[in-house]
Amino acid sequence: MEAAQVEMPRPKVAERPARDMSGWPMAGLALLLVLAGVAAFVGGVASHGAGSVAAVVVGVLAFLAGVVVAAGLTAVAPGEARVLQLLGRYSGTVRTDGLRWVNPITARRRVSTRIRNHETGQAKVNDLDGNPIDISAVVVWQVEDTARAVFEVDDFVEFVAFQTEAAVRHIAGSFPYDASDRTSLRENADEITGQLSAEIALRVSSAGVKIVESRITRLAYAPEIAQAMLRRQQAGAVVAARQRIVDGAVGMVQQALTKLDEENVVDLDEERKAAMVSNLLVVLCADRDAQPVVNTGSLYQ
Repeated sequence: MEAAQVEMPRPKVAERPARDMSGWPMAGLALLLVLAGVAAFVGGVASHGAGSVAAVVVGVLAFLAGVVVAAGLTAVAPGEARVLQLLGRYSGTVRTDGLRWVNPITARRRVSTRIRNHETGQAKVNDLDGNPIDISAVVVWQVEDTARAVFEVDDFVEFVAFQTEAAVRHIAGSFPYDASDRTSLRENADEITGQLSAEIALRVSSAGVKIVESRITRLAYAPEIAQAMLRRQQAGAVVAARQRIVDGAVGMVQQALTKLDEENVVDLDEERKAAMVSNLLVVLCADRDAQPVVNTGSLYQ
């Protein structure tokens, strides 16, 4: 069975680099403007000449310019990005770590691009045969497109959590828990986890999220049927063991008869062969050790 074809909306935005530059030269410029503005303001207030008013105005303007320049400074940590918005519109993403400088009037949102884990809660789902099972999974994921993560969904962390649970429930209901003649959750774990990863990736791709890996961490029958299913599995194991014992016993009897005929140890008629076969099968297939019986008469008495 292939992964479900989930129809998700087509993304309207995609990540692109923002216009940014190193923040250290701009930090120096901001500090210089602030200091120059303070000095000009203090000098203008202290002086009583004709140029005092102009010095005060220049000082105030230089100080405000330094504040504006400083407002464009933003620190980007490793494993993080900054999504920029200019007057409501997406203007790019800064991924370069360190002190960066961007347009001072842009709004900046921090988005983690680190690898994350999400473990679903234990869910009770009916498998393909209708048996209730308990299942949970862990998903390793990472933000790949910051623009989609911010603008395509309200909360991409919550979105990943809900879509992961939906995919786990769908996969659990698409296969039987245990089956020998078809794909099952218990016997085909690698194939099932592969399909689970593919379905989760399809569901969260519109949010700019990449699925690194997913694994089923718990898989068991629900408590109300666990004992009954355990007895069924035990019965199947007993039947399989008995069948193997009988096959082996029949082979040993055939080998014994063939060996006796080849080496002419004893000449057995059909009735004696039947008795020998019966005795050997009883000895080989019995649950307990055979109790020998000494026959003091002939074979027919």
